[in-house]
Amino acid sequence: MIVLDHPDPAVSAQIPKAALARFVTRAKRAARLEGELSILLADDKQLKQLNKQFRGKNKPTDVLSFPAPEDMRELAGDLALSIDTAAKQAAEFNHSLDEELRILLLHGILHLSGYDHEADSGEMAAREEELRTELGLSTNLIHRAQSPKKKSAKKSAAPREANRSTRSTTRPKRATMAEKVGR
Repeated sequence: MIVLDHPDPAVSAQIPKAALARFVTRAKRAARLEGELSILLADDKQLKQLNKQFRGKNKPTDVLSFPAPEDMRELAGDLALSIDTAAKQAAEFNHSLDEELRILLLHGILHLSGYDHEADSGEMAAREEELRTELGLSTNLIHRAQSPKKKSAKKSAAPREANRSTRSTTRPKRATMAEKVGR
């Protein structure tokens, strides 16, 4: 499920929800992520609130991952993306907003799959590069937010119990995302 909650209707009109939903299905399959995934597409203000609440960082971010509890296998988790930050990054890296949202969705899906670029030795970057190629996304930008680390061999399928990113947060209770957008 994709929930679009941006205060500017002109920005919301630019978001191809159906195409993004199809991409999420393909990306989940490629990343071997099972379970229901809820996605919030919001503005910097909402991502700043979530980032402060769940990570203690008082600034907006591009994507946050909220893994489902291990005992709830039917749920993969929640992702929250800032359309505002995605638009800035799209302009910075000279590609479309749609492309940037797909890149961020894939990045979040990999976090929900157990990858952690802040603690691994390049496994997530290698897997993300591989999946970007498979899914037809830009690969020349893969290292834009990565610290310089040696890339290691491919990781076939990270278990959900594996490392959780610091950008991946303790998952809020199930209704939190829906409550956040007034549902």
